[in-house]
Formats: sequence, C-alpha cells, structure tokens
Amino acid sequence: MEESEIILDRKVIIFGGSAGSLSALMQILPQLPVINFFAIVIVLHRKSTDMETLEELIKLKSVIEVKPVEDKVPLLPGFIYVAPSNYHLLFEKNNLLSLDTSEKINYSRPSIDVSFESAAEVYENQLIGILLSGSNSDGTEGLKAIQNKGGTIIVQDPESAEMPFMPINAIRNTTPDFVLDTQGIVQFILSIDN
Repeated sequence: MEESEIILDRKVIIFGGSAGSLSALMQILPQLPVINFFAIVIVLHRKSTDMETLEELIKLKSVIEVKPVEDKVPLLPGFIYVAPSNYHLLFEKNNLLSLDTSEKINYSRPSIDVSFESAAEVYENQLIGILLSGSNSDGTEGLKAIQNKGGTIIVQDPESAEMPFMPINAIRNTTPDFVLDTQGIVQFILSIDN
C-alpha cells in the first residue's frame, strides 16, 4: 500500500471558528469519547498573545488528549490539535502539520480558510470541515475547497451561534452537507464509522 493511500484512509475533523466559537466547542468536546480512528484539528481566531490558554481549557474539558502543535509534528488519529496563535496551520502530504507566518488572511493568523484549503488538498474525501460561530467571512472559501475535494462540510446553525455572521455567510455561499446546532454536531461525530 502506498503512503498516500494510508494517509487518505484516515478521517480528519477540522473545526474553524471565531467570536462565540469557544462556547460552541465547550458544548461539543466534553460529549465526545476517546477516539482512535480520526484526529480533531481546531483552528480558532485568537489573540497573538494567547499562547496556551485555549489548549489548557480544552484539556480540562475533554477526555481526548490534546497534542501540542509544533512545526513538523505528525497528525495522528486519537488526538486533538489546536492551531497555535499567530501562525497559519498547514497540512503536508506526509501527514505532518507545519506552521507558517505569512501575512494575515481576513485579518487573522491562524486563518480558517488557509487551514481548511490546506487540509482539503491532503485529506480530500476523508476530511470533515465544521464552521462555527464568528463575525467575519473567514472559513467560507475553505469550506468550498473541502467540498470540491469530496469532503463533508458542516455549518453551525446560525440560530444557535453567538455570532451568526460567519455561519450565515457560509450558508449563502456554499451548499453545506449539514447545518446543525452543537448537539447535532455531537451526534454527527458520534455517528462516524471507523
């Protein structure tokens, strides 16, 4: 079996969000059991001074182990990876994560679009992109890239989002596979087959 086949056989869930998305994640992550067959990646807009606060909070709220993200760390199933502040998070064909300090996109680094598009190139139809609450348009182009590569895209129901602009923009400009509130997102993840 070629290396690329092994990589594409692994499911990856990538969350993107901005204002209000932490609240949504804190409703979703505590309900998820230990996972062995897919990785979860979280890309949230955050202050450049926020170095580890988000990771520590997720560690407290989830039974899934949080792996620190450094340049060239391997992406492994069974773990949560959180994009660090002030870096774009990229995915490489050899199943490594890399960090990039190029210019901000949509005033943000990490950019959801950048990470979603990069992940789509590597994981194609094994990728599930979930866009949560937020107050700008970041994430919409990334969702399109995921869908164009055969992945699944989910948008948080704007009525359940603290900041509905980001989900509304995505719904207007893509064709989501699912529009779900946080409990619906939990049920979707729990239904994923290994």
